[in-house]
Amino acid sequence: MTDTRAVVAGVEVSLDHWIGGKRVSSADRFANASPIDGADLGAVAAGGQAEADMAVEAASAAYPAWAALGPQGRLPILRKFAEGILARGKDIAAVESADNGSLLMGNLHRMVPRAAQNISFFAQWALGLNDHVIDHDEVVNNVRYDPSGVAALITPWNAPMMLTTWKVGPALAAGNTIVIKPPEWAPLTCSLLADIAHEAGVPAGVLNVLQGIGEDAGDALVNNRDLARISFTGSTDTAKIIGQAAARSITAMSSELGGKSPFIVCADADLDAAAQTVAGQYINAGQVCLAGTRILVEASIEAQFLEKVRAAAAQMTVGDPRLATTRVGPLIHPEHFARVSGFVERAKAAGAQVLWGGAQSDAGDLYFQPTMFAGVKLEDEISQKEVFGPVLTWQTFTSDEEAIAIANGTEYGLAGTLFCGNEARAMRIAEQVVAGTLWVNCFFVRDLAAPFGGSRLSGIGREGGTHSFDFYCDIKNIAVRKGSFANKGA
Repeated sequence: MTDTRAVVAGVEVSLDHWIGGKRVSSADRFANASPIDGADLGAVAAGGQAEADMAVEAASAAYPAWAALGPQGRLPILRKFAEGILARGKDIAAVESADNGSLLMGNLHRMVPRAAQNISFFAQWALGLNDHVIDHDEVVNNVRYDPSGVAALITPWNAPMMLTTWKVGPALAAGNTIVIKPPEWAPLTCSLLADIAHEAGVPAGVLNVLQGIGEDAGDALVNNRDLARISFTGSTDTAKIIGQAAARSITAMSSELGGKSPFIVCADADLDAAAQTVAGQYINAGQVCLAGTRILVEASIEAQFLEKVRAAAAQMTVGDPRLATTRVGPLIHPEHFARVSGFVERAKAAGAQVLWGGAQSDAGDLYFQPTMFAGVKLEDEISQKEVFGPVLTWQTFTSDEEAIAIANGTEYGLAGTLFCGNEARAMRIAEQVVAGTLWVNCFFVRDLAAPFGGSRLSGIGREGGTHSFDFYCDIKNIAVRKGSFANKGA
């Protein structure tokens, strides 16, 4: 009989689904290996139509009671859930690092605290949602945020715990029940999340985890007509497939997709800070959708700034992500390594100049050197397509108009970064760059109350603060005619 539990980085993890408050196995299973060294992490349950239907049915059955609790009734359970994430922080960090190759210290000190905050923040925010009143001459409009039903949450492999809780927090706080579809290349921390939720008192069926391959389990899930919401983070191509499924049943869908974000550096910027931030785009082996992968530098400072970036990039040590000295770990999977390598080789063949990197690292099979290409044109594949690896491109501009044109010259619009010393100039540029988020003299600062999402092929919808509840809730207006009640009642 297949062992349905595994010990990963010293932590016992279930390899089965979590449906209706219990572990559920599947006859079919798929192999899961660590990108760090290829170590076998166990055979994970491969769900399909039966398991997807079972998960949605469990969530549907649990929905009325969970919704009826109201924000105040859900708050203590979700707070305990968040506390449970923090309490198991070392376990989560170790398992996630083993499962997807991300930096252990980054998981422990950034990703785990943020995952806990994702739960507690939205649980607290939900308390004030129904306080919105719009006064009119004839009526008082009472705006309500009501739960919508069962939400399918489909999450990516580059930061599974943090990005899953970014969806779980508002979905549960809104009063919905959920089915999480973890990424098959890094499913294990979502399994731990189910255990933590159960221990915190989240009722059976409120949170379900459906393991499996996207084409099987994921497809069966998004085609279930009993879903009220589908939230997806991943590739644009996959979003198109999910969007077609959602359209057939008129199911509301939100998506946060790929990016090809510009990183603009003006001549009057703090060049040392900008150079360090450019080098930081290699973190997580470049497997970050928000990364500023197209470096756009004002021509007058090109030589000076290039040397600063070269020096900063040289400090991005490639190696075992469990070591504190490592800054760049492995790519997630052999298929993805081949994809990144293909982009690099095609760019070389097209005439791009390798400033540094451009090949496999000697750290291991899935490790790729931090890479910078110059001599690229805006229309080149390497400038247009998301590589999702430690690969950046270098271009120059001579005017703000040229910088904006290059920045907006792709089909994406997820994010952008701008370093500039003049506030008025910075705001003029920032206002014209097409992006859901534009960081000025900083990078990767995320306020949970602020809107987040993409434009163009980078996504549909916004999350953060009330924006998250705009998606996860059915918003109702109760318009009451003024003076129409003689008896207020009780």
